Amino acid sequence: MNGKNPKIQDVAAVAGVSTATVSRALSNPDMVSQKTRDLVLDAVQKTGYRVNRAAKSLRKRQSDAILALLPDLGNPFFSQILSGIESVFTTSDLSLLVSDTKGIRQDSILDYFMDMRADGMIILDGAVPRALLSQLQDSPFGQRIVFACEWKPEFKFPSVRSDNFGGAIQAVEHLYALGHRKIGHISGPRNNVLTKERLRGVEAAMTNLNLLFNRDFFIDGGAFSLDAGAQAARSFMEMDDRPTAITCGSDLIAMGFISEITRRGLKVPEDISVVGFDDIEIAGSFIPSLTTIRQNRTQLGVLAASYLLDQIAGRVHPPAKQVQEIDVKLIPRQSTAQLAHA
Repeated sequence: MNGKNPKIQDVAAVAGVSTATVSRALSNPDMVSQKTRDLVLDAVQKTGYRVNRAAKSLRKRQSDAILALLPDLGNPFFSQILSGIESVFTTSDLSLLVSDTKGIRQDSILDYFMDMRADGMIILDGAVPRALLSQLQDSPFGQRIVFACEWKPEFKFPSVRSDNFGGAIQAVEHLYALGHRKIGHISGPRNNVLTKERLRGVEAAMTNLNLLFNRDFFIDGGAFSLDAGAQAARSFMEMDDRPTAITCGSDLIAMGFISEITRRGLKVPEDISVVGFDDIEIAGSFIPSLTTIRQNRTQLGVLAASYLLDQIAGRVHPPAKQVQEIDVKLIPRQSTAQLAHA
């Protein structure tokens, strides 16, 4: 159009309809007749107005985009998961939209489907309100949603997750093998499913090993963050009787804890051994390098994306395969050591 980027007014002029009709035809094609849709599609093609995305969406009645909902875009834990998702969608000619649930209006999430901006959704935030999940589950798009990493047990969306329970058991068993008997734990956000599963694993391992529970050694971190770890360290420093080793609900918690107690004059692992959970990228380069439970985060993303593609294509998995749990692995590094004193 005279060397300029075509506008919606150009499409309307060529199609012989109003700009409002063009907008409805592109975003909500059910609101206009087939004849009008054909006119608009032909005008889109002639003008070149967003031709690839608009024309394709109108023809297929799909957006060719998937929305991933994260609890915290700033958390490095999610980088490899998103990379795994993207690797699957790239081969399927799909675009990945990413949104932080803290920065999105909850009542607008369903609009991604209604406005044809997303064909499916991967939810990585277990704190999404139950009312919204119920609304999504009861909607026509309920078969196009997959939980990844976090989940809510009462909802029937397919779920891809790590073996959080088993990973926590590995962490305690590792410390026990190093001679530690006074073992503590710093948990993540309250009511979070990962917090509960990892705490359950710690308690199960201590029971199996006949270790004495000291509830003073169990600290409520309140978040998967550096600040939560630092605050837990301050609580640790106030204890008259301290554990010789501690497991943490995440690597960020462990790093915050180590940084704070180091600042206060203690040494890791000489004064206390510390185990994280996740194996984020910096874990191996942290000082001291962090012993942790490695989640295969890329595989989490790949499986979640592949599962969602099956859902969209109508290939629904049987109930026995609605939950896919991925093995985890203990990675021993310098933040844990043999107990040198009782």
